[in-house]
Amino acid sequence: MTVLPRGTTVRRDAGLYGYERALRRAGLAPVAGVDEAGRGACAGPLVAAAVVLPEGQRGHVPGLADSKLLTAASRERCYEQVLRRADAWSVVIVEPGECDRLGMHVANIEALRRAVALLDVRPTYVLTDGFPVDGLGAPGLAMWKGDRVAACISAASVVAKVTRDRIMTGLAGDFPAYSFDVHKGYITPLHRAELAEHGPTAVHRWCFVNVRRAAGLESDAPNPVREPAPDPSAAIRPEGAR
Repeated sequence: MTVLPRGTTVRRDAGLYGYERALRRAGLAPVAGVDEAGRGACAGPLVAAAVVLPEGQRGHVPGLADSKLLTAASRERCYEQVLRRADAWSVVIVEPGECDRLGMHVANIEALRRAVALLDVRPTYVLTDGFPVDGLGAPGLAMWKGDRVAACISAASVVAKVTRDRIMTGLAGDFPAYSFDVHKGYITPLHRAELAEHGPTAVHRWCFVNVRRAAGLESDAPNPVREPAPDPSAAIRPEGAR
């Protein structure tokens, strides 16, 4: 059940670190945050990250916020600070073929579970962004826009986003006809034009209708399979856990 423990209250003005402080007061430390990047992209991997921030000033990351609200340079600075300060962090990468095999929702849930399981510090409580995730090995709370209200989720979002952006920038060199360093595999007008001209690559996800359409496997007629909304801003393997 995704509720805070009895007796735990969080003031509206508690700030980004309020939830972790409240959970520590209730004896539920350490607290892990988990988030993913790339769920709505039709190319490249899905990346999930989990982070446990330490108590006190050492756990306060300068400039930390939802990764989608930060500039690329700010995300890089926060990323380095999170890795330097965190008691534990982990990253899981789900390749496009595995996303196709499992389906995006199942791949997403599995990646989040694996990220928490790979933490060197076993969390007593887990905060997730948006929807509940069972099988985490600890009680948890699903938080609407959690990456904007809980520091550990914000930290996980930064780690996942920076990791994935670096991967996509590398793929731009492998597939020069695609501007993966620009759109990061999300469904933008530029990416649509590249798909229409060049067709799908080995890193595109065939579970997306626009990819199948570019390969001539779908008509332009109305289709019940709907493309995920673009993000504003794949076998499963751990990457960089400590």
